[in-house]
Amino acid sequence: MQKNLILSIQDQLKELTDKKFSKAYIVKFITPIIEYIVFSKQKKFLIAGSQGIGKSTLVKILQTSINFYYKKNVLCLSLDDYYLTKKERIGLSKKIHPLFLTRGVPGTHDLKKLEKNINSFEKGKYPIKLPIFNKLKDDRSKKIKTMRSKNDILLLEGWCCGCPSISQNYLFKSINNLEKYKDKNKKWRSIYNKKLKFEYANLFNRFNAIIYIKPPSFSKIMNWRLKQEKMMGRKNFNTNSMNKKQIEDFVQYYEKITKWMIKKMPLISDLTIFVDKNQKIKKIN
Repeated sequence: MQKNLILSIQDQLKELTDKKFSKAYIVKFITPIIEYIVFSKQKKFLIAGSQGIGKSTLVKILQTSINFYYKKNVLCLSLDDYYLTKKERIGLSKKIHPLFLTRGVPGTHDLKKLEKNINSFEKGKYPIKLPIFNKLKDDRSKKIKTMRSKNDILLLEGWCCGCPSISQNYLFKSINNLEKYKDKNKKWRSIYNKKLKFEYANLFNRFNAIIYIKPPSFSKIMNWRLKQEKMMGRKNFNTNSMNKKQIEDFVQYYEKITKWMIKKMPLISDLTIFVDKNQKIKKIN
């Protein structure tokens, strides 16, 4: 099985990334993650990491490999699919703070819908109806994904999954133009941090383990996000994808939490995956 599994992962990586990875790389870095999930005998895992770092690619490989080679059905959820609709975020921007119009920070997700789907997984109640978020349209799709078969393992991947609340000293330090000029009274960041401390912490605590993919630095994320946007545009033949300036502005919404996670997550995650500037794994702790 091991040989076939390695060849399968090699093929999947080639298809997903258009790059060839050696068998030695897969044995050293990919199969240990699969084995950690399967042999831990836990059921619910968070997979966290910055924008464009490769969470979705890893999750697809985990799902396919565990399903086929270990005969365990894996339900994969993405926190991104639970973003509030554009209409709901417009409401937040008017009632709470203008910056909540932009998806990203805690407070811009439909946690009730996500909790409902997790409850259904835990109770074995199917079918489970999953939302789909269209990033190019910046709105929830009218389509839904229906899961009819019972699953053994749940993976929730998301950029801020498992993140602890931010200390006040760092929270109130303005680190970019967005915070300096559009959140002068610090209301926006105070609200999303309160959400992170209570509602999101309650959600994350339902999971048995956290797998964190750590970038080498925040500066690399910008390049990864630009590459990701171009791929989405090509895939969907869409001209609505963001340009470099738009992405630079967009990433500022994520900057503080991402930098906080780079500092704190290796201390609290159950498995930390360190990647280099080319998004290749260089170490696992």
